[in-house]
Amino acid sequence: DGVTEVLAHRSDNLRDKFVEIPCSEDYDSHKRFEGCTPRKCGRGVSDAVITREEAERIRRIAERGLSLGGSDGGASILDLHSGALSLGKHFVNLYRYFGDKIQDIFTEEDFALYRDVRQRIQQRIAEVFGISSSSMYLTKPTFFSRMNSTEAKTTHDEYWHPHVDKVTYGSFDYTSLLYLSDYSADFGGGRFVFMDADSNKTVEPRAGRVSFFTSGSENLHRVEKVHWGTRFAITISFTCNPEHGIGDPAL
Repeated sequence: DGVTEVLAHRSDNLRDKFVEIPCSEDYDSHKRFEGCTPRKCGRGVSDAVITREEAERIRRIAERGLSLGGSDGGASILDLHSGALSLGKHFVNLYRYFGDKIQDIFTEEDFALYRDVRQRIQQRIAEVFGISSSSMYLTKPTFFSRMNSTEAKTTHDEYWHPHVDKVTYGSFDYTSLLYLSDYSADFGGGRFVFMDADSNKTVEPRAGRVSFFTSGSENLHRVEKVHWGTRFAITISFTCNPEHGIGDPAL
């Protein structure tokens, strides 16, 4: 694996850590949006955007939603925007499947907190990359993930392969992750790894920690397999192209 350098330890309390790296050419094959498409690329970590208490509240939203389904393998997702929920080896639409019962699972407060957290993360990314927050749009997929050590049953469960978000999804320009549980306390393995030519740089999850980066090949990454326990996170992705924008979820 080459040398591994830890970009953020779980025990660190980072106000703001940012590492600038040269942008890849991935953005050139898509329409550019002045004042938003990355000209400065890199990766950042902050423990100062979301509190641990807020992260716990967000995690409870994920736990309630995922308790309705869950994958047979080790990786389950819940997308409050599209309603996609892992169920066995497939996905169902949460809103269609549960109908009005959804009101018993989520509250207006849940969705208000989700929106508020999303806006603060968007604001922070805009500040760090020197762009206008209003030129960024939430895009899909934006989703909760729950990972454990159960062996993969389908390719959807194989979350550990290296990938580039811009190549995988096209619409992504900025990717963020909000961690909802603690590395080495709630789960083992499951660190986030940036795969650079010379070495790997890892981020150890910590509840309330936000990790964010430009979505091109300059940030090839993967997640280590979870060996024990349960890892919760939410991936929140942004695009510069309004045509790929999505709205916040609403009850």
